[in-house]
Amino acid sequence: MGPPTVEDLLRVLAPQVLGAVVRRYGHFDTAEDAVQEALLAAATRWPVEGLPEHPRGWLITVAARRLTDLLRSEQARRRREGDEDRALPAGRWLAPAADHRDPGDDSLVLLFLCCHPALPPAAQIALTLRAVGGLSTGEVARAFLVPEATMTRRITRAKQRIRDSGLPFALPDAAARRARLDAVRQVLYLIFNEGYASTAGPHLRRVDLSTEAIRLARMLHRLLPDDPEVTGLLALMLLTDARGPARVGPEGELVPMAEQDRHLWRAGQITEGVALISAVLPRGDVGPYQLQAAIAAVHDEAPSAGETDWAQIVALYEVLMRISDNPVVALNHAVAVAMARGPVDGLRLLDALAADPRIGDDPRRHAARAHLLERCGRVAEARAAYAHAARRSMNLPRQRYLYGRAARLADAVDGEHANG
Repeated sequence: MGPPTVEDLLRVLAPQVLGAVVRRYGHFDTAEDAVQEALLAAATRWPVEGLPEHPRGWLITVAARRLTDLLRSEQARRRREGDEDRALPAGRWLAPAADHRDPGDDSLVLLFLCCHPALPPAAQIALTLRAVGGLSTGEVARAFLVPEATMTRRITRAKQRIRDSGLPFALPDAAARRARLDAVRQVLYLIFNEGYASTAGPHLRRVDLSTEAIRLARMLHRLLPDDPEVTGLLALMLLTDARGPARVGPEGELVPMAEQDRHLWRAGQITEGVALISAVLPRGDVGPYQLQAAIAAVHDEAPSAGETDWAQIVALYEVLMRISDNPVVALNHAVAVAMARGPVDGLRLLDALAADPRIGDDPRRHAARAHLLERCGRVAEARAAYAHAARRSMNLPRQRYLYGRAARLADAVDGEHANG
């Protein structure tokens, strides 16, 4: 892996700069806009001019200037409209100056602020993905499967609610943290998934996002070490991310788990993840993140694909399905059933999901169905399903992989006809 890029650096700095600016000046909604403009300026100028001596301070200075301009413009508009300024009590938002030497990492503060229960769940997650995870509005929209314009409006409304609430910029107390924890965990899970298996774009993985999600999950685990689902979430991320290096081939191509070189899997992360989930499962308060981590552990501990304990994975998915109405879980359960009991049983379950609008036309269902049709010897149907999955996919390496599978099946059929 090459040295960090300007984009990598900006993603790490974004929540730090936003936190610093909001601490000093308040106005979360306008500060977020100002920081986005500062990040855009840096992305344009730094590759040409070189990195400034203090990148974080540079961003804070530019964002603060832009924030001042935006606030002046807003105040002028309100005066024209005869609307009195809404002012927070003196000192409510103030903290050490934005360029203070050691302001700390405000990522968790931002997480809990964005996940306030006054916001609808979808808005909580969308806003946090943008403000803390560093995803663009387009990337957040793809994660929610909605048009970018819809997501822009959703994020704007969420920022306005944060502004109108007058919330202090600080970690909430224990009771408030518990009220927001489900949303915080889901946010981190979505950021990680977008990094490990990108929904769109030229790369299979975005290591910056998955690494940031793991960093934030570690911070959350340190804050709440006795929460079993926080522990399960961190374990799930570590156990899944451990397979990352083997998932991408030398040309950036997708390598399915069954074909991966398991020597490339990160043994240290597997050991840590297994230890975390092994410690928390016996407590008995089992939730979906712990169950997914347990499934990941079964995969990671198998010496080879052929030695995977698929019966145990099926059983774990069936427990998970009883507590979580998640169509992706049902999809993965169908695949596990196919591996444990045969492709015909798996196909039956996959075909039953066709009527579910959340997953029916998802490229993952079509790709899984194509694989099982191929295993059943239904080559023409498998080829069509691979091609359909490829057309539905927005990720280029995954698309190339699926078209490649379809082409190989076409070649096989042509070869049989020629020999016949």
